[in-house]
Amino acid sequence: MLAALLNLSAAQPPNILFVLSDDHSYPFLSCYGDSNVSTPALDRLAAEGIKFHRLFTAAPQCVPSRAALLTGRSAVAARITRFSSPLAREEITFPEVLREKAGYFVGVCGRSYHLDGSGGARGTVAGDLLKKHGLRTFEQRFDYVKQGSDLRALEQMKEFLDLKPADKPFCLWLNFSDPHHPWNAPGSDRPDPAKLKLPRHWPDLPGLREQLADYCAEVNRLDRSVRAALEVLATRGLVSNTVVVFCGDNGAALPHGKGSLYDPGCNVPLLVRWPGVVKPGGESRVLLSGEDLGPTLLAAAGVPAPERMTGLSFLPLLKGQPFTPRKHVFTERGPHGSAPVSVTMKNSGFDLSRAVRSDRYKFIYNCTPWIPYGPVDSSGGPGWQQMTSAHADGALAPELTATYFTTPRPVYEFYDLEADPSELHNLSGQPAAAGAERELRVALVEKMILDFDYLPRPAIPGDETQGAKRPPQAGAPANRARQFANKDLNGDAKLSYEEFSAGREPSEARKWFAQR
Repeated sequence: MLAALLNLSAAQPPNILFVLSDDHSYPFLSCYGDSNVSTPALDRLAAEGIKFHRLFTAAPQCVPSRAALLTGRSAVAARITRFSSPLAREEITFPEVLREKAGYFVGVCGRSYHLDGSGGARGTVAGDLLKKHGLRTFEQRFDYVKQGSDLRALEQMKEFLDLKPADKPFCLWLNFSDPHHPWNAPGSDRPDPAKLKLPRHWPDLPGLREQLADYCAEVNRLDRSVRAALEVLATRGLVSNTVVVFCGDNGAALPHGKGSLYDPGCNVPLLVRWPGVVKPGGESRVLLSGEDLGPTLLAAAGVPAPERMTGLSFLPLLKGQPFTPRKHVFTERGPHGSAPVSVTMKNSGFDLSRAVRSDRYKFIYNCTPWIPYGPVDSSGGPGWQQMTSAHADGALAPELTATYFTTPRPVYEFYDLEADPSELHNLSGQPAAAGAERELRVALVEKMILDFDYLPRPAIPGDETQGAKRPPQAGAPANRARQFANKDLNGDAKLSYEEFSAGREPSEARKWFAQR
């Protein structure tokens, strides 16, 4: 009888608890060696499972990053690159697939999940229009849908488990607000600002120390919330057959973080515990994308991922089996907030950019370079104000001035992350980095094509469409004639510099135009 029960238990798909923190950059957990925070519950979760160092969410903003986590697709492919967009009905989330294919009872609770049209509150014009056109879909996608504070999230978790049918496995997406701004954790959670270890690229300013202390206090409070959630599983005897996934949705509202495509904007913690499957104390530095989570959890439940999910399941890695990791992760930056349009459009709410990262290198494509760097959710804080004053006084390091206070920004940025992990020394266009940069440009162009990206593609140096000289080929005069006709927008049989340079890298355009 015991053997039969054990076999039955082994055959049952695991429960899934997906815990998501908000604006939580790597490495802000003490299990990653960060001495500024104290996170014993999350440290224990890591010790009982595996911790990942290089998960990159699909975007440095809540809505698109969560869309990728849920759909297993890039935010661009899922058409949700704007902060207040609702998830289209035809986009399928992994909890829906678990419910349909494996009989899971699925729920979402806690902080706003952001995918039903953030900014469209009930009673507003936007909210009424979303309802009118049936664009609020989460009550149809999940069996249980609740929102509330971090304290209410735990009560909602208990209610969800009370409602779960006894014969069904569950998948619960549990959202916490911490460490999202505003930062209001109690003083007992706050470290001494004077004792904090600042990121290497930060200037040592009192305001930045104060903001970092506030942020770390939120992380410390988050740890207590996670501990309480794990205790709910333990008191109900659900630990042994529950996969617990903890990760952040995007980076911290701190310099180089949220809203930027630098590593702190998209690199987030990821911990996975699965008793009997994941070996305790594991650690991995492979590249993972936010797109990969959905396909992985479906595979853990024995459910094939839908073809439209482009993420890569890392289930073999969890099981200690051979695994071929991805070579690149891709991230995108879209409009954030609802700032009014201005004539000059010099507002970070309209920033549009794309990036691709490999093990060693990163390429960033700024499609709206006239928009200055904007610290999302922290521009009014003392840290940014003091950095602005230091810049005005000429007291800021040149590389920080170039990154934060130079407009227009470079269209292209390229970084050697081994030599420059802070991403402060732009190597784009330098001959020594040309081969590696071109490789990442090609990878990004391919991703943009496959995702039907709406932005113009970045230039690829040496590509024939960018005006590079190549040996004459059959039909070359006719091809050149067609290219000329396509460029001659006003039909005057002449090419102005504006017509010639459209779609080209500015430095290349000037060089080739001068030779013609």
